[in-house]
Amino acid sequence: MGTTVADVMVATLSASGVQRVYGLPGDSLNGFTDALRRNDAVEWAHVRHEEAAAFAAAGEAAITGNLAVTAGSCGPGNLHLINGLFDAQRNRVPVLAIAAHIPREEIGSEYFQETHPQELFRECSVYCEMASTAEQVPRLLRMAMRAALEQRGVAVLVIPGELFLADAVTTSLPHPVLGTSSHVRPDDAALARAADVLNNAKRVAILGGAGCHDAHDEAIALAEALKAPMVHALRGKEHLEYDNPYTVGLTGLIGYSSGYRAMEHCDALLMLGTDFPYRQFYPGPDVPVIQVDVRGEHIGRRTDVEVPLVGTVKDTAQALLPLLRPKSDRSFLDKMTGHYQHVRERLDRLAEAKPSDSPLHPQYVAARIDTLAAADAVFTADVGTPIVWAARYLGMNGRRRLLSSFNHGSMANALPQAIGVQAAHPGRQVIALCGDGGLTMLLGELVTLRQLNLPVKVVVFNNSALSFVELEMKASGIVNYGTALDDVDLGAIARSAGLFGARVDRADQLDDALRAALDHDGPAVVDARTARQELSIPPKITAAQLKGFTLFATRTILSGRGDEIVELAKTNLRELPFI
Repeated sequence: MGTTVADVMVATLSASGVQRVYGLPGDSLNGFTDALRRNDAVEWAHVRHEEAAAFAAAGEAAITGNLAVTAGSCGPGNLHLINGLFDAQRNRVPVLAIAAHIPREEIGSEYFQETHPQELFRECSVYCEMASTAEQVPRLLRMAMRAALEQRGVAVLVIPGELFLADAVTTSLPHPVLGTSSHVRPDDAALARAADVLNNAKRVAILGGAGCHDAHDEAIALAEALKAPMVHALRGKEHLEYDNPYTVGLTGLIGYSSGYRAMEHCDALLMLGTDFPYRQFYPGPDVPVIQVDVRGEHIGRRTDVEVPLVGTVKDTAQALLPLLRPKSDRSFLDKMTGHYQHVRERLDRLAEAKPSDSPLHPQYVAARIDTLAAADAVFTADVGTPIVWAARYLGMNGRRRLLSSFNHGSMANALPQAIGVQAAHPGRQVIALCGDGGLTMLLGELVTLRQLNLPVKVVVFNNSALSFVELEMKASGIVNYGTALDDVDLGAIARSAGLFGARVDRADQLDDALRAALDHDGPAVVDARTARQELSIPPKITAAQLKGFTLFATRTILSGRGDEIVELAKTNLRELPFI
């Protein structure tokens, strides 16, 4: 057999540092997977669902910063990729998706499994093209890889299945496609305008996000010069929380009142590398906003911006700092950081437990994970209540990482993201914080952990409900309906699949189970039975939410389910100081 187009593709991926492709096999992909078999430099990471393949690639790309690859066969196969690809695109991580297609001569004939991949993937990609000839494939592949790396997003290459098996036009060694880095900063006039606003303000607040990933020290230096409390968006937590005397915690729906108050009472806001989406948490229209973002099109999307600064946070901060007049008045800073310390103490008290507590408070579970996890652990957290407790109780230190479906907000992200992280870092501790709803949505990926020999540790916040949806219902005055989940022993399911599995019903069982799972040489599941009615109080409660909650309680009692209100009150007595 001569060199095929698929052979050239695999050689290009290998030369560019790609070590694995996540996916499921299928007849239209056979030429590609066979090329992987013949070239053992790139591994085929076989998952149980293509959605998990895309999430896994996104997890690998997020943790490494490098290109990760996923593949799906024609029709339903590559269509299943779409949710994980949306997550990768919205988290801005470089992923290449190879979407096999039906035979060229059948396109447009409503052939078996025919879809229109270019139309389907257009919205969740920075590049989406179809190869029509064998000669096109190597060049389009390089273009797709370059687009994913430079634009930090998803590139989709659609290839009719027979092209993988076609003879390669050239067998010369491929040129690697590698990521680049650049220094990007605003011009002097824009920096001068920003400095003028900041120098004339008395109460500056900083809001930082994922764009601070390599600019921790520069962000701290800005806070020091401006005597500014630093609020972080959720994606900024891992980059800004640690070694930071200026932090006042998160803002937003799962944030702290201290973060909310710092932005409410500032007279100038400096945004660093964040596209924080919740407009109701920004200061009023009279407060000037300076926004730093390397993507200029993201500036001003959420609030009016007086001074736009296009550049990386690191380069922009270094250029802006010499123009600032260091402030000496710490009154605003000290008031906000003092408020944060008070909030932090109350949150920590909520994470305490008596040995007999059953079910467990989820705050206690998250706090014990934080204590027992490695100093360089990577955490993935399902959307919903697991990310709430992760945000409030997992401590970042500059070495730990936290991944989630931050912007897409998909269920079932934590386990497949952990697969990608662990595959890229086999010796690193990876802990997936899952909801019972999220885990069971892609439950088959527990078997993937065993098949790929990935020692991911899965901790399930098992409250027999889609509890964040229930919380949203409560706030809207709606009686909970359709959200209950059967109480299933997920530890037993893990054991039946050949994994370590444990079930925790009481607080005094938790540490032993977590330690055993973390010490286990292989994948492990700890199923912690947590309180269904635990509330996660937002930093600001609106009149509409109070009205909605009152309606919920009244309607629930009138529907004959008053026992749920009693349980809700008993569970959340400790939360009353926040209300």
